Amino acid sequence: MSLPEFAWPWMFLALPLPWLLRRVLHPVKPAQALNLPQPGLVLVQASLTKAPFSATLLLALAWLCLVTAAARPQHLGPPEPQRRSGRATMLAVDLSGSMSLDDMQLAGRMVTRFAAVEAIAGDFIDRRAGDELGLILFGSQAYLVTPLTYDLDAVRAQLHGAVVGLPGRETAIGDALAVAVKRLADMPEQARVVVLLTDGVNNAGSIAPREAARAAKAAGVRVYTIGIGANAMRVPDFFGSRVVNPSADLDVGMLTDIANQTGGRFFRATDTDELADAYRAIDALEPVPQQGASLRPHDELFRWPLLAALAFFALAALPRYVSGRRVAA
Repeated sequence: MSLPEFAWPWMFLALPLPWLLRRVLHPVKPAQALNLPQPGLVLVQASLTKAPFSATLLLALAWLCLVTAAARPQHLGPPEPQRRSGRATMLAVDLSGSMSLDDMQLAGRMVTRFAAVEAIAGDFIDRRAGDELGLILFGSQAYLVTPLTYDLDAVRAQLHGAVVGLPGRETAIGDALAVAVKRLADMPEQARVVVLLTDGVNNAGSIAPREAARAAKAAGVRVYTIGIGANAMRVPDFFGSRVVNPSADLDVGMLTDIANQTGGRFFRATDTDELADAYRAIDALEPVPQQGASLRPHDELFRWPLLAALAFFALAALPRYVSGRRVAA
C-alpha cells in the first residue's frame, strides 16, 4: 500500500506556531488578573504553570495531529484513463402518431416503430460512453427532455419512459433540429453531432427543416438522419387484405439534403436490422476514444488525525480536571 500524500503540505509551516506565540506573548498570571485572594488559587496556579511533561507531550502530539489533518492527507489510487471524446451528441427521436405503427420485426415478432427504436437506440446509447449525450423528443412540438450529460442512464431512462403521441400527433422536424442546434451551439468548440430519427414528413412547427439545416451547418453541427418504417405492410380490407406502403409519407429527399448539407449521412431503416446497422455506422463514423486523460481517485484521510488530536487533548485535560475536582472538594 502506498504512503499517503498531502494536498496542502504547506500547512506544516504552522507547526512552530504555539512555540512562537509563547515566546512573543507573555501570559498574565491569574493572581495579577484577578488581584483578589481566593482559597486554593495557589494550588490551581501551580497546576497550570507546572504541567507535567506527559501533558505537554500530549498537547504537542495533539497539535501535530491537527496540522496533519489540515494538510489533507490522501490516499491516491492508480491512474484510471477517462473516456472523454469531447463530443456533444443530441438524439432527436420522433414521437408522432405514426411511430405507433407495428411494421417492424424484433426477435421474431412485429413491434411498433418506437419499440424498435427504444430497443436498438438503447444499445447505441450504451456505446457512447465518453460523449455528452442529450435527448430531444418531438411530435407537433419539440422538447428537450435530457440536457447534455455524461449520465447515459438518465438518457436511456427518459427514452424508455417516452410515450408515442405525447408531444403531438404531427411531425415538427425543423423545430427538433433547431432545438438540438441551439443546445449544441452553447457548448465549447468541439465535435457536435445530431442523430435525428423520423418516419414522416415535416408538417408542423415554425421552422423549416432546410432552414434549421443551414443553422446547423453554420454552427458546425453534423446531422445524421435516419428514416424508419417498412416499405410494405399487409393490411385488412373489404376483399381480405392488401399490401400498402406505410412509409409513403417519409420525406427521403429532405432528410438526405439535411445530412449532406451538414456533413452527415442519411440512413434508411426498413427493418430492425437496418436500424441497427444505421446506429453502428454512426458509431463508427463518430468513434469514442478508448483512452483519454488519466484521473487518480483519492480517499481523504483527514478524519483519522483529527480524531487522534481530540483524543490527545482529552488525555491532556484529564489530570487537570481531576486536580480541579480535588481542589474544589
